[in-house]
Amino acid sequence: MSIFKKVVKVAELAKSPQGKRAIEQARRYARDPKNKEKIDRVVSKVKGRGKSH
Repeated sequence: MSIFKKVVKVAELAKSPQGKRAIEQARRYARDPKNKEKIDRVVSKVKGRGKSH
């Protein structure tokens, strides 16, 4: 499947009722300070992997 088709499928999902619920649930999760800390730690780990040591 081409990247364009995948992007279209993701866009269609985001517009669907299930997609809207999932997006709102993710936003609520991300607003929680404890979860934000967890997210920030994971993001920094992932970004750190790209650096050469």
